[in-house]
Amino acid sequence: MDFRVLQTFLVAATTENFHQTAEALFIAQPTVSQHIRQLEKELGIKLFERVGKRVRLTEAGKRYLPHAKGLLEQWHHSMEDLQAWRQGYRAKLQVAVSPIIARARFSHLLHRFTKLYPDVDISIKIADSVDIGPLVQSGQADLGLTRMVPGELQLDTYMLYEDPVVFAVPHNGGDMDAPLPDWEQEVQSNRLLTHNHPGYWDDLLLLLRQRGLALRTMAVSQVDITKRFIEDGLGVSFLPRSAVSRDLFENRFIELPTPGLVLPKVASYLLVPKAGISEPAKHFMEILQALYPPMPQVMPGSKGAP
Repeated sequence: MDFRVLQTFLVAATTENFHQTAEALFIAQPTVSQHIRQLEKELGIKLFERVGKRVRLTEAGKRYLPHAKGLLEQWHHSMEDLQAWRQGYRAKLQVAVSPIIARARFSHLLHRFTKLYPDVDISIKIADSVDIGPLVQSGQADLGLTRMVPGELQLDTYMLYEDPVVFAVPHNGGDMDAPLPDWEQEVQSNRLLTHNHPGYWDDLLLLLRQRGLALRTMAVSQVDITKRFIEDGLGVSFLPRSAVSRDLFENRFIELPTPGLVLPKVASYLLVPKAGISEPAKHFMEILQALYPPMPQVMPGSKGAP
């Protein structure tokens, strides 16, 4: 089968317009019609029907659509696999990683792994922590690095390291030797950017309110956006130190001490399928164990921060 024909069919099924299909694929419109006729002839059934100037899938076309997607995906995967083999790769490793871990400590790990195992074709999928457990359990990733303990039971979870939460405020650009502002005053005089880490924010907000602090909050679900808002003077936040260590070093933020308020810690975890792992995954784990001993196993139901 000509896989260009399948590609044309999939685009036409999405656009429901042969002219738009031709523009999307950079081919002539008569070629689109030719591809569809060729596929209909091979299958022995009509896939599209005309509705005015547009087209739409017949019932047979709707039934064939997921099969066409699967065939094209398999073809692409086979080409990627062959290309990887031609480049010298002899094994594959897919790792799902949360954005904070990827930015904070992952580059060093990747450098070490790729240097020791240059014949492994490693791919990185950046995903929210809540999605990493399902990715590993379903086999879409060999291993996962996450900020929360997953609910999936077919996974083993190991704690890599703990990360203290710090109170980050924008740098005022003033005298470095000047006394630091009072943290309670900063919390009350600025908007508090919350829920970039659902695992600790509810408890932390309760502690702040129990101190009688008047809070104006704004939920911001992503750490990167929270940091940008802090830098732009839109608010302050409590964030993992690893997420703001470079900002602190480059004097974009100030870490204020919080006397009288015990801040939580968040942890990072390795997720491993109980069914067993490949040799590249074992090598990846060995490097992690060398970097973060002793990597204790965490039982399901333990509290973690996403």
